[in-house]
Amino acid sequence: MTTGYFRNALRCLAIGAAACLAQTAAGEYVPSPEVLESRERFADDRFGIFLHWGIYSMFGQGEWYLNYGPKAEEYVKAAKGFYPARFNAAEWVGAIKDAGAKYICITTRHHDGFSMWHTAENDYNIVDGTPFGRDILKELSEECARQGIALHLYYSHLDWVRDDYPQGRTGHTTGRDASKADWNSYYGFMNRQLKELLTGYGPIRAIWFDGWWDHDEDATPFGWQLPEQYEMIHRLQPSCMVANNHHQSPFPGEDIQIFERDLPGENTAGLSGQEVSRLPLETCNTMNGMWGYKILDQNYKDSRTLIRYLVKAAGMGANLLLNIGPQPDGSLPAAALSRLKEIGNWLHENGETIYATEAGPFPAQSWGTSTRKGNRLFLHVMTPESDAILIPENVKIKKAKEFATGKALKVSKAGSHHVVHLPATGDVDDLIIECETYD
Repeated sequence: MTTGYFRNALRCLAIGAAACLAQTAAGEYVPSPEVLESRERFADDRFGIFLHWGIYSMFGQGEWYLNYGPKAEEYVKAAKGFYPARFNAAEWVGAIKDAGAKYICITTRHHDGFSMWHTAENDYNIVDGTPFGRDILKELSEECARQGIALHLYYSHLDWVRDDYPQGRTGHTTGRDASKADWNSYYGFMNRQLKELLTGYGPIRAIWFDGWWDHDEDATPFGWQLPEQYEMIHRLQPSCMVANNHHQSPFPGEDIQIFERDLPGENTAGLSGQEVSRLPLETCNTMNGMWGYKILDQNYKDSRTLIRYLVKAAGMGANLLLNIGPQPDGSLPAAALSRLKEIGNWLHENGETIYATEAGPFPAQSWGTSTRKGNRLFLHVMTPESDAILIPENVKIKKAKEFATGKALKVSKAGSHHVVHLPATGDVDDLIIECETYD
């Protein structure tokens, strides 16, 4: 594995030096050797699968359904009918592994407050609150260990059901009693749950927080107390990383920077306008339009679009966390399984140009992007405008070949630039050219 310093230097070249700023210097967080190793392994993985699943899947309206009108006292009754008879952890993990993904991140508790593991904190959980009665997180964690897939856990910082969670920007119609808000009570509840997750479910490579944005930073009297929470996580599992989907520059104590529905630095979705740090990067995005299962949303992106998004992320030195919303019966949607298979087939042939690569030494070009391993440079040509591509002048090409066939390709000069002449191919998702560069 390449050193973090070299990885970050290459990322700065790929994204642009002006956008690549150092991690916040104000904090005193010093990551442990175990966390540094987790960061390296995470960055090498490049591809993971996000799973948004809970009782909200029963309504088929996405994971934010409770926020749009139902009362919490009625919504929570759905748990009594939640029986995902087709849930099979081995099948889930097997399909995800075959897709070439190296890790899974699952929603353990989303904003509706329902816990997808056997928590001792309340009965509003998958074991005590449903007729299904099985700890799906336990089954999933054990299967991930068997199949060699790393496990990350999503955990919501906000709650639309509990009265002690202070009222924020969302959840105004659920019927909670705002007069009972008690941050100390809620904070204790969260930390006890996090301790359960980190002591009872095997190695957890990352805790993935969401919901900080529910309160205005300047008007939050309780301050979230993240440093203490982050310290607890790192203490309970020294190799466990912390990520927070707060859409801000990384806070002290965090190990991954997240970009929601966006490649780092692009902010096309209006959610991730923060500057790009030197931490390992992850962009999370959906296969269709929703995170949780929505019965009317069958607008799945085609495999070409998804593969190219993965390639573009890798070209920026970032991972892709690609979401699936499992159905209420516990099965993965057929369309999602189809996309997983197609991505897996592509990665089986081309994964060497994605896994354990660095960001390319130049920003994305009109024709595509690049990744690299040492002096091996992989040009990912997705939208060529002619039968040759111009390489930015800071890169010196010694020789080039078609990655799929090994066929040597012509390299010429145009002033101070190298030009790589492309082979005659049909329409492909990604024409990969492997180049050897001068040291």
